[in-house]
Amino acid sequence: MQRNAIKYLIDWKNKSDRMPLIIQGARQVGKTWIMEEFGKLEFKNVIYINFDENEELQTVFAKNLSPQRIIEELEAVFKQKISAENTLLIFDEIQECNRALTSLKYFCEQAPQYHIIAAGSLLGVAMHKDASFPVGKVDILNLYPLSFAEFLEAAGETRFSGIIEKQNYSLLSAIKDDLFRYLKHYFFVGGMPKSVLAYIENKDFDEVRRIQERILDTYRLDFSKHINAASIPKVAMIWDIIPSELSLEHKKFLYKDMKPGARASQFEDAMQWLENTGLIYKIHNVSNPMLPLRAYQSGAFKFFIVDIGLMSAQVDLTVDNLIEPNTQVFSHFNGALTEQFVLQELEALEDKPKIFYWTNEKGKAEIDFLIQDKGLIIPIEVKAALNVKAKSLKYFIETYEPPIAVRSSLLDYSRNNNLFEIPLYLISKFRKVVNLKNQSN
Repeated sequence: MQRNAIKYLIDWKNKSDRMPLIIQGARQVGKTWIMEEFGKLEFKNVIYINFDENEELQTVFAKNLSPQRIIEELEAVFKQKISAENTLLIFDEIQECNRALTSLKYFCEQAPQYHIIAAGSLLGVAMHKDASFPVGKVDILNLYPLSFAEFLEAAGETRFSGIIEKQNYSLLSAIKDDLFRYLKHYFFVGGMPKSVLAYIENKDFDEVRRIQERILDTYRLDFSKHINAASIPKVAMIWDIIPSELSLEHKKFLYKDMKPGARASQFEDAMQWLENTGLIYKIHNVSNPMLPLRAYQSGAFKFFIVDIGLMSAQVDLTVDNLIEPNTQVFSHFNGALTEQFVLQELEALEDKPKIFYWTNEKGKAEIDFLIQDKGLIIPIEVKAALNVKAKSLKYFIETYEPPIAVRSSLLDYSRNNNLFEIPLYLISKFRKVVNLKNQSN
């Protein structure tokens, strides 16, 4: 299974000003796999330490944090020489050993020649609450579920991913039925590596769903294991309600939908915990589409979850629902999945844009995503079907005259003045499609 992040890791390895690297991401997105795969590809030797499974190794970091002493003790424990040039040190589940996390600061300052990668399932929580986090002394890579392009690669469809990369629009139109078939499969399978592996090995959708349910169970165990008892019901309520909130016409998150009388102050900690673990994305509303968008951020927001396949599992959406969408229930929820897909593709972009959404003062017009990228503000409207009439996008274009507007749907690529019609399977390439580099100059 090829991940685009491998290229980032190779570039990191070759940087002259390299610092220890921390990989962040939700549980089960493939952090351990990518560290070990990178080690196999690029190093003669790998020292792998899992602080959750091997608590004894925490004693190596219990003394002073001299990098040289730590290296010498690790050499003794693993009975092998640790070469700065040829050895990759992997510190997995590093949040379980605070001293190891702190040691990265000293490796950066005193022994930058060593190649060290760290990761942890709940490292995002540690970053936000622990003063010992080595801020400014580590490089950080955010790892997400497989994107649609990575999914195609994993499925052996390199011809599709190559055509998408080259944006051969006439050829894309000719193969669009196959592309949309894989897109529907991706809506069910998602991008969690274990789910994708079950799919590519034997196309066993039942096994995919069993894996997804186990992942969801693991997340719920995290709720009970890592947060205080009073917050567990609140975290669970937020997590459970996100799919249904996205399927409603207003789409924004409303506290009263969880329980009558619910207030923001009651749920702030629970929301922050879910964000810090990487399980949800919080997309804020802006009332005025002006630069910088963050300055016009309102109190409204909507949530998305980490993976579209897990969302499908949350609502018990079957393969038949997706491949043969002939029920009213599916047609209604398909919009939520499509919006989740586009958000997931945008989040996974290298140098990702700042992502918001927009509504007018009366709340009668809404743009699904409003992004700030390369000094431009770009509205992105998402449609789940061939009917792409969009009064809100028309209103936005007429009112604010953006230099670029994007609508993403099942339609083929086309352009009408500054409005780009970009197929859903191509949305991750929107920068190239609209020639953003030249537009922003």
